[in-house]
Amino acid sequence: MDFHIKDARPIWQQLSAQLKLRIVTGFYAPGSRFPAVRELAAEAGVNPNTMQRALTQLESDGLLITNRTVGRSVTTDVGALSALRSELAGEETAEYLEAMGRLGYGRRECAELILEGEKI
Repeated sequence: MDFHIKDARPIWQQLSAQLKLRIVTGFYAPGSRFPAVRELAAEAGVNPNTMQRALTQLESDGLLITNRTVGRSVTTDVGALSALRSELAGEETAEYLEAMGRLGYGRRECAELILEGEKI
């Protein structure tokens, strides 16, 4: 899975958001060892200090746990992971509704489009 740095937000915030997505989708399974800072920085093509800042944010959010002897691992807190998944889904839904609103669609019409898409 590639990293994509593309908007005006600081790079570390973009990295943090993309790593959150990897965690919530199971790319990094709960309880699994998390890759090292330098490994992730090389993969993303960024300075290790930038990646460290992104990982520090994930630790603050309770998604990563640091063990000085073993390194970082993904939390096993299913509640935190579920809450993150719901939060991300809400953000995506809001973005979708906003974009569709710019096209002149209301919420009901959006729901109908989604249901029609399920029939395909």
